[in-house]
Amino acid sequence: MAERDAVSPANPHALYAEHRYSPAIRANGLLFVSGQVGARADGSPEPDTEAQIRLAFENLLGVLDAAGCTFDDVIDTTLYLVDPEGDFETLLKVMPEFWGEAPYPALTGIGVNWLAGFRFEIKVIARLPEDAQA
Repeated sequence: MAERDAVSPANPHALYAEHRYSPAIRANGLLFVSGQVGARADGSPEPDTEAQIRLAFENLLGVLDAAGCTFDDVIDTTLYLVDPEGDFETLLKVMPEFWGEAPYPALTGIGVNWLAGFRFEIKVIARLPEDAQA
């Protein structure tokens, strides 16, 4: 079996080790980023919804940066919301701070009923710049 080429941010939160998953995997010129939540360093959720969404994006940027990517390299995004109706406007307020310019990545939004104490999760696939490919 081929070895996985895992990518980890400079300051990973505790959930990666606790739940036994990699922040991201590099493969075939792409970066597959695990769902990022608004977890503090100890893995606990940021209690304020807006701050939690912002922290999820910051955690995502940390993983992208570790792979030599930016949000401009993101080609596919999946958003998960526990309360889409209640939190969608908050998400729309925070997203432009991180999203970048058009053309935007492909996007799928999904309402879910459980995210282990979190209200929002973002999962992406990014293209790796040629100088960042393993």
